[in-house]
Amino acid sequence: MQSQCKSSSPHSSNFRVSLFRSGEMVRLFLTLSPAISRFNIYPGISILATNPSLRLQKHHQLKTKTPAFSLIPPSSSPNFQRTPSNSTGTRTFSSPKSGNSSFGDNLVVLGIETSCDDTAAAVVRGNGEVLSQVISSQADLLAQYGGVAPKQAEEAHSRVIDKVVQDALDRANLSEKDLSAVAVTIGPGLSLCLRVGVRKARRVAGEFNLPMVGVHHMEAHALVARLVEQELSFPFMALLISGGHNLLVLAHKLGQYTQLGTTVDDAIGEAFDKTAKWLGLDMRRSGGPAVEELALEGDAKSVKFNVPMKNHKDCNFSYAGLKTQVRLAIEAKDIDCKHPLSSATNEDRRNRADIAASFQRVAVLHLEEKCERAIDWALELEPSIKHMVVSGGVASNKYVRLRLNNIVKNKELKLVCPPPSLCTDNGVMVAWTGLEHFRVGRYDPPPPAIEPEDYVYDLRPRWPLGEEYAKGRSDARSMRTARIHPSLTSIIRADSLQQQTQT
Repeated sequence: MQSQCKSSSPHSSNFRVSLFRSGEMVRLFLTLSPAISRFNIYPGISILATNPSLRLQKHHQLKTKTPAFSLIPPSSSPNFQRTPSNSTGTRTFSSPKSGNSSFGDNLVVLGIETSCDDTAAAVVRGNGEVLSQVISSQADLLAQYGGVAPKQAEEAHSRVIDKVVQDALDRANLSEKDLSAVAVTIGPGLSLCLRVGVRKARRVAGEFNLPMVGVHHMEAHALVARLVEQELSFPFMALLISGGHNLLVLAHKLGQYTQLGTTVDDAIGEAFDKTAKWLGLDMRRSGGPAVEELALEGDAKSVKFNVPMKNHKDCNFSYAGLKTQVRLAIEAKDIDCKHPLSSATNEDRRNRADIAASFQRVAVLHLEEKCERAIDWALELEPSIKHMVVSGGVASNKYVRLRLNNIVKNKELKLVCPPPSLCTDNGVMVAWTGLEHFRVGRYDPPPPAIEPEDYVYDLRPRWPLGEEYAKGRSDARSMRTARIHPSLTSIIRADSLQQQTQT
């Protein structure tokens, strides 16, 4: 899941991160019921969404007497604006002032992403300007282990996280004091990996008294399209495809999603990775690009693979069976993955290419069929939709984009795909999603500068994005996909309802 763009800022900085002890953080749900959001909803802040007239003044601390992770009652809810201070340079709350339209543009958010195998950070301005983007790849580990090894991935994140964040700030020509907030992925993803990013984000936010936004990884993949496509407004459809996820959602508005379909077992990216491994391809580039390149040499109809879930009249996905078909075809052709493609004979290479091409064709046919049905469902629910977003690591695949574009065009919609560097996991999407929520007042207050060693992090390895559409429910879904956390949509709706009862 990834993409790139850069520019510079006139601000300069010299700073050093003060490292705190590891093992920090209080679980959000210790103080709030599971139905309550990770976000603190400041009711008065909704003014910022409709009247972006507040100018952000930098180098000041945020002062609030509100306990961390509690909901501010309406009577005390402030309108968030940073104003100069004559003494300690602290941020304070003050009333909005009209006549200045640059509040949103002057927000600056640091985004941190460590949900899987890439360590990423970026700094993004409220007007959509990407000030920096840094990604540290774990390609060598992927090649060594033939995929993601959680413990090794965590150790790799820990080794580079400080440098990645520092480089992102340096390339943006900013220091932490120039930031408006810190956004970090808290789920879904691998717990060990998520922990590294959250710990770093809290250290930065705690030391510099910055608000925090916990970001849903899949929402970030969907919303980054709004950074690159100005016409993309709610409602819209999104297909999010990666190594761990196949997800079809209808985005009604920010934080409000209906899940039309998901994977019942393995995601398409996992199928690409396993196929690449079994074919003896170079995994340092990840499986998707390797299979796509080899498929160009093959005959896509030479191996007869069955399209998954052909008789299921829903929008859910399954790639476990297709993986089995590929493995059996590889065994039938006597292909040995221990012998890399570079040492294959001409016949062996042709066999591998035919399997790669045939697999890719059927894998994408599965996407096409489900997307076509999902678009029909989405138009029933929201007839005004005009766009379909395709994002996530697999959305970098040119063949995937070409085939899905045909489906979308036939439905008279417009396909929106972020550039490849923003499809794969990256800090830009996290920073931008943090900005979107921060503007409407969804954020947590700054964490303590020093936290107890037994701190428990709010990590959400399995975290649904939206509520299931009735037609999309699947009895075939594995029990291991059972929820640990309420969906992002249900959390935000619960917060909104609580706000309404308080006013």
